[in-house]
Amino acid sequence: MARPEPPTAILCHNDLCAIGALKAALARGLQVPGDMSITGFDDIEFAAQITPGLTTIRQPILQIGETAATLLIRWLEEGTPPPALVRLPVELVVRESTAAPQEGRDGQQG
Repeated sequence: MARPEPPTAILCHNDLCAIGALKAALARGLQVPGDMSITGFDDIEFAAQITPGLTTIRQPILQIGETAATLLIRWLEEGTPPPALVRLPVELVVRESTAAPQEGRDGQQG
């Protein structure tokens, strides 16, 4: 963020990190989402309560736990090892911390 031309977006690996990035951006006088978009991952309850509301990815927490338990039980009871990869659907929750990039100094988007 300290660069002469800071990034137009930051994607954080979790909502707590994104909230920290949001706080740092605002402390530097950057407008979120005007100057920079910030997103998180997890959709913790606090993500909707902060200003601006945090755009995030919602994970199916209950389904993750159920799937892990089912795979573990099957492994223990049947000897069937779990697959190397299990994909579960996620949901983009758009709030106020993101917007399309503004036009840059060179006339280009982003």
